[in-house]
Amino acid sequence: MRTPQKRTTGLLAVLAAGALALTACTGGTAGGGGGNGAEGGERVYVQAIADDPMGLNAQLISGATPSMFSAQILDPLIFLSQDYEMTPGLAESWELSDDGLNLTLVLREGVTWHDGEPFTAEDVAFNFEEIVPLQSFGAQIGERLESAEVVDEHTVVLHLSEPFGPLLETVASQFMVPKHIYEGTDYVTNQANMEPIGTGPMVFDSYSSGEQVTLTANPDYWGGEVQVDRAVYPIMTDPNARAEALFAGEVDQASVDVSQQDRVSDDPTTLLLEESNFPQLVTVMFNAQSEYLEDPAVRAAVFAALDREAIVDTALSGIGTPANGFFPEALEWAVSPNVDFSQDFPRDVDAINETLDEAGFERGADGMRFTLNVRYINELSDVAATVEMAQSMLEEVGIGIEMQGTSGAVFTEKVYTESEFDLAFLRSTVGADPSIGIVRWYECNEAKAAAANPSGLCDPEIDEAAAEALAVSDQADRGAALTALQDRAAEMMYYAPLAWFNGAFPTINTTRWQGQDEPTPMTNRMPWTTMTMEG
Repeated sequence: MRTPQKRTTGLLAVLAAGALALTACTGGTAGGGGGNGAEGGERVYVQAIADDPMGLNAQLISGATPSMFSAQILDPLIFLSQDYEMTPGLAESWELSDDGLNLTLVLREGVTWHDGEPFTAEDVAFNFEEIVPLQSFGAQIGERLESAEVVDEHTVVLHLSEPFGPLLETVASQFMVPKHIYEGTDYVTNQANMEPIGTGPMVFDSYSSGEQVTLTANPDYWGGEVQVDRAVYPIMTDPNARAEALFAGEVDQASVDVSQQDRVSDDPTTLLLEESNFPQLVTVMFNAQSEYLEDPAVRAAVFAALDREAIVDTALSGIGTPANGFFPEALEWAVSPNVDFSQDFPRDVDAINETLDEAGFERGADGMRFTLNVRYINELSDVAATVEMAQSMLEEVGIGIEMQGTSGAVFTEKVYTESEFDLAFLRSTVGADPSIGIVRWYECNEAKAAAANPSGLCDPEIDEAAAEALAVSDQADRGAALTALQDRAAEMMYYAPLAWFNGAFPTINTTRWQGQDEPTPMTNRMPWTTMTMEG
């Protein structure tokens, strides 16, 4: 009998082959019909993950791992791809009224939950009235939702009290969960958050802490015949072990450190999935309350001293592109034509030195002007490499760096809660829409919420533009408001992208499965209905 592995060696065999032992030799299929794979055996897909998931339902538990699992098990009403194209999901069609206050959703017929119960308009109404307001982006819909009207079994109308600019994008970010499983329970502690029941192509099967998560094919998936019988997710905490398992073909997918991407490029059997999710960005954040960074001219000089092209070429291993504005080109409708980092913040060392001199920060006897406390998260190796390069770039203009690499938890406390930093570097995700993604880094954050503007600045012009982009539905009007926000951000310079980056996306081994890199209608989802097993 042929197993899904190329070979097994040492510890990798224990981690990867052990995960397959219960699945690859059971004979027959678990769903999805006939197939392409080992004779009489299951078609098994193996994706290594870095740690135990905190949950598998991203609707109620945030994080990259819950989002990844939810994208396989659950469905949204509207699919939103990595290039921001919307296509029908559980809703076959939708229509937003001219005033932006009523969204009519026409649902697919014949869709069932994984436990066999029918998916209906009652489920959708329950989600928007009870579950969606608990999700970070969905809360903004909840604040404006007057009612979720069930017109008939397959039609729901969301009635809003005021327009909400990114309404469709936010709806597309909501995973639907079954009313009959959640109603009358504590939604956050419901066991279904660890054992999700959805309508998606894969069905939750089992989870063993420290070992693996297993999914099986949904034989009744509304989107087509699933070509994978079983997906196994062995938990491999060691990044080197994950990489070696991937290169050996013992796993089909894993997250690989950016420093390994040259090896990925040289290996004809491995490939970085550069378009599996929304763009990511590596950013620099300024504490405008710092005695050295109170002056926006100084902040602009510091930003100009960072060579974005060199950072991409070296720290990010050539993956991604240097940022030349606050928003990526994929959000063309929202990008300000007035902002050009290359022209606005050129790396002119003489001009930067002159600006710092004029600000009163002349060089001392040691050639240095001042030293900045720089925070970053150790496990983000691409960001750590960026900080190391920034150190030499800033030293060139007389600015020293005290590097403070910590865990994510300490970074959050020191940067967002305690404001104990001068500069902070981070990798984050652009998100489904500027108003529910990038804009949070510019808006006033008096509450000191995590993953939001840590600068200590509250600028009325920026806050007004952000509010306007939320309050209108017309994309052209929203684009104008967001342009005003970016124009003002260029004057203030307290948060800016250095590079658009996708090197942290998963890497695949193509030895056993073909079509893993095919585009899908939603971010994070694998092409379960079209990928094929070799042999």
